[in-house]
Amino acid sequence: MSSNPDLTCPGCNKFFNLHRNLESHLAQSRDPLCRAAYEERLKAHQHDSQPSGPSASPEVVAFAGDALGTAEEYANDTFGQDVGDFPMGGDSASEMEVSEAEADGDDEAELDTAELEQMWEPLREGAPAEGLPGDAVTAEDELAADFMFDLIFQPERHYTDEGCNIRLYHDMHTGKWWWKTQKKVQTSTRRKNITIVPIIISSDKTQLTTFRGKTAYPVYMTIGNLPKQIRRKPSRQGQVLIAYLPTSKLDHITNKSSRRRCMSNLFHHCMRYIFKPLERIGREGIILVSGDGAARRCYPILAAYVGDYPEQVLVGLVRNGECPVCPALRDEIGNWDSILGPRDTQRVISALHTIDQGAAEFTKACAREGIKPVQGVFWRDLPFIDIYQSITPDILHQLFQGLLKHLIAWIRAVCGDAEIDARCRRLPPNHHIRLFLKGISHLSRVTGTEHDQISRFLLALVADIRLPEGHSNAKLVRAVRAVLDFIYLARYPIHTTETLAEMDDALWRFHVNRDIFISLGIRTHFNIPKLHYIGHYHEFIELYGTPDNFNTEYTERLHIDLAKDAYAATNYKDEFPQMTAWLERKERVIQHEKFIRRRQDTSANTPLGIVKPLPCLIPERRQRMAKHPTHKAIPLDVISRSYGASSFVDALSRFVVQYQHPDFSKSAVQAAADSVHIPFNKLPVFHRIKFVSYDVYSLTPLDEEVVDSVHVDPAHVNKYGKVVPGRFDTVLVNVKASNSPELKDLCVGQVRCIFTLPPAAVRLWFPHGFPHKHLAYVEWFTPFSRAPIDNNTKLFRISRLVSQGERRASIVPVSLILGSVHLFPKFGPQAPVSWTSSNVLDQASSFYVNVFSDRFLYSTIY
Repeated sequence: MSSNPDLTCPGCNKFFNLHRNLESHLAQSRDPLCRAAYEERLKAHQHDSQPSGPSASPEVVAFAGDALGTAEEYANDTFGQDVGDFPMGGDSASEMEVSEAEADGDDEAELDTAELEQMWEPLREGAPAEGLPGDAVTAEDELAADFMFDLIFQPERHYTDEGCNIRLYHDMHTGKWWWKTQKKVQTSTRRKNITIVPIIISSDKTQLTTFRGKTAYPVYMTIGNLPKQIRRKPSRQGQVLIAYLPTSKLDHITNKSSRRRCMSNLFHHCMRYIFKPLERIGREGIILVSGDGAARRCYPILAAYVGDYPEQVLVGLVRNGECPVCPALRDEIGNWDSILGPRDTQRVISALHTIDQGAAEFTKACAREGIKPVQGVFWRDLPFIDIYQSITPDILHQLFQGLLKHLIAWIRAVCGDAEIDARCRRLPPNHHIRLFLKGISHLSRVTGTEHDQISRFLLALVADIRLPEGHSNAKLVRAVRAVLDFIYLARYPIHTTETLAEMDDALWRFHVNRDIFISLGIRTHFNIPKLHYIGHYHEFIELYGTPDNFNTEYTERLHIDLAKDAYAATNYKDEFPQMTAWLERKERVIQHEKFIRRRQDTSANTPLGIVKPLPCLIPERRQRMAKHPTHKAIPLDVISRSYGASSFVDALSRFVVQYQHPDFSKSAVQAAADSVHIPFNKLPVFHRIKFVSYDVYSLTPLDEEVVDSVHVDPAHVNKYGKVVPGRFDTVLVNVKASNSPELKDLCVGQVRCIFTLPPAAVRLWFPHGFPHKHLAYVEWFTPFSRAPIDNNTKLFRISRLVSQGERRASIVPVSLILGSVHLFPKFGPQAPVSWTSSNVLDQASSFYVNVFSDRFLYSTIY
């Protein structure tokens, strides 16, 4: 792509994205060629501004811009003249006071367009850094320079309808917290054009060694101005390590209560030392310059603390077994109506300040507020903070390692490991399903990833199962279905008012059916803090956006890069100084790599200029076929025998007639198919269909990521002489070929063969052209328009379509296949011994359509 000459420096031939960036470069460059070009432009501009003659009356012409910028860019640019005039406090000409009427209104009160533009207007745009206050951070600031095209500076409200009735929540800036805090800071500072910098902190203790017991306690920081798609990618370095906390167990303190209190005090003392700078700049603000040269008055404010339950208890000063957010009683937190409003942070802070009145009064004041008497709490003096609304949801520990982990243990206790493992071994394969062919009972130290994989087929393990003592399994199945619905909905990358209502309904259904575990003697109560906390998900999504903004799964991955690898680089003696030195050197290398990447504007994979779309529930997927077939020439009899396409020739004949005569009836098609001549006896076949997507926030946004695949593999002998069973995946087919298919337009089929027609056959059968390159032989199941829904699992129940003792099959264009679909058999009370993972699709007579295999299927069918 050729560069625009108007955006290229005449001196050094460097290309710029914006006119004002070129102007800034020319004005500051020390290159003699660039300086000469700049002076020539000034002279040319002055010459053009002179009248044409001594008596000429110049005609007034509206300025339309020049090579250095458009008229709109000139109008909006301050040219660096007023940056140094902005004090850290008080009023200025461009900072309008917030009226008392606004301060008393709703936290998210509507503002007109002019007010919105003034509210987040930069103090200076696109000018050099000279003239800034002494404590200003320049454009070389790490996050501002690395992510200057992605940073978010203002809150937004998104809606799905024109009437603005259905609110949309996804990234942090779409939640209510940012709006509320923006108004709170404006009221306190009496300024208009301010920028909130939400600070997000994560802490989690991790093991550095397997046997020696070495641990590290890293603290990570990121900002809510970064899109979550960047924050959750370790490869983008959107989170920074700011400290290692002490990991001493204080074993020299023999009294356990004293030891726990000392450890709490030690944690808060260290954290207070770390966050001390936020106490001042959070109130007064600080001038920060982003990578595009725009200066903004920013207010860094602690917005969210991400951690598992021990960290939440430690930060919230509550006791084990209590909710870290609300004052629900410990022996009542399992009830549906135990979800209360958050604790009063200001009252808690007032109690913490009584420490100056003596230990006795301090202890009593803390007891009245239901908190531990901890000295020097790190968030006590931080401005604009509500700590009990800052302890955010944690999908990894609360859902997968919490609720789901408990549920799996209860199911195993009820149904028995033998039957559960037998069903695991008989599930058919799928791209999204990990097969536990040895069962799940032998697993130890199950990770969150493994719990996620188990959740995708958990409903298959309990559907139709026999419970002891003649109990009906209806409530068990409904409880499992409710938990899975809640987990899948809570993990949505984008929420609406409607999906939040569905999530609440799923939690309600679990509470209604959970007493089956009490009836079976598995539980006596449900006073589990992690189970209680998920009742707060609705309010936190409205405050901060979807939970994937704060999942501790991302920091678990950071442990490898910033703790375990660093420890491995030491000599294991006095390791932390060595770890920090190693990390500092590694960060310098990474920063240099980023600098080079930013300079390589001509790179094909550069993220610059790529439009960043809003998050969507299902990323756009594209079908990909291999350029060359897996086998170039497979005889038709082998396709019929080895691939299981027993009616291949008949199905192909019907396809040709239907395409040639779309108005024919079924009987006419069948009659005409008998006379179709097949001019070949071999075909090229393919064994894969891939579905790919793109991630515009990755370092390589043009690279394809495989998000689904369909396997069509006949049985074969591997290089070790072992027979590998065949695999023929089931797929979702758009049988009506509609652009926006509804559920009634979809049907499940099993793909037996993927092939292309020889050019000679295409010319013979379709002389006017044939738009389809790849075709598939598909055996059909019950269409969704006629499939019943099971009352307990709420899943479609389907079976194979059979006509005159043979499976009904057709040839369809591969382009009509939307993706893979996972089926699990209707096991009945006990899994049949003869079934295996490789033959269950042929042996079983009835199947459930598993909507929990992936989000595409869940959102399409459910």
